[in-house]
Amino acid sequence: MGRIAVVTGANQGLGFALAEGLAQHLAAADIVYLTGRDADRLREAAGRITGLGAEIRTHVLDVTDDTAIVAFADMLRQRHGGVDIVFSNAAARLTPDTPWAELVVPFVETNNLGTTRMLRAFSPIVRPGGRLLVVASDFGTLRSLPAVLHGRFDTETMSLEDVDATMLAWRDAVLAGTAAAEGWPEWINIPSKVGQVASVRVLARERRDQDKADGTLVAAVCPGLVDTAASRPWFENMEQAQTPSEAAVALLRLALDPVRPETYGELVQFGQVRPWQ
Repeated sequence: MGRIAVVTGANQGLGFALAEGLAQHLAAADIVYLTGRDADRLREAAGRITGLGAEIRTHVLDVTDDTAIVAFADMLRQRHGGVDIVFSNAAARLTPDTPWAELVVPFVETNNLGTTRMLRAFSPIVRPGGRLLVVASDFGTLRSLPAVLHGRFDTETMSLEDVDATMLAWRDAVLAGTAAAEGWPEWINIPSKVGQVASVRVLARERRDQDKADGTLVAAVCPGLVDTAASRPWFENMEQAQTPSEAAVALLRLALDPVRPETYGELVQFGQVRPWQ
């Protein structure tokens, strides 16, 4: 039976590089699903992939649509018996000079609730020895938050529903203009990334024993600074940024190489674990 891989947000940037890398490294019996919100852009992206080893398929998927995510996971279960590699990579963009209150709703809906939707739907169908990886950032640790907020991310006791509730409460505080008074950082990418990593840690805590026995990896990954259309508006000088293909290398190693136990349930950047606190 061939391996099945899924990449969300796969029509451009890092998502495309991950899908291309998987397609090049996997075998002819394997399938890589490129997913995104626009069928035409997905077809165009699939046509740009070179050096194919695996078969490429496209599937329209909006991570803000819970029903669509569940239906896609169910289709993969029925058609293939499960999945082997999942990169949850879809993300909403932030744009300079736009008030956070105008951006925070789609940002949380896509980056945070989209992440937990993917984890809920895909964790039951990841086959033994599989990989369930969430693309996040090194902002996503408690070190990025003031100590007064650490208790809101007690990943040893929280459920995914608790993580969602925390992120929605933060979203509402941003909308109400009270987030700063509560201690939240002004840059809304920080709480969002902390929420993403927290959700990975919660799921990993629930699955740890069986996954370790099976050689399955659940982790968050930070690609570092990547030169993409989403990041360019925020940096005057991108000389030190990686290309998407360069940034994909370390992430693909996590997806394809044997599991290193210390990475399980953690945030991994360039192969190294970033401490949660």
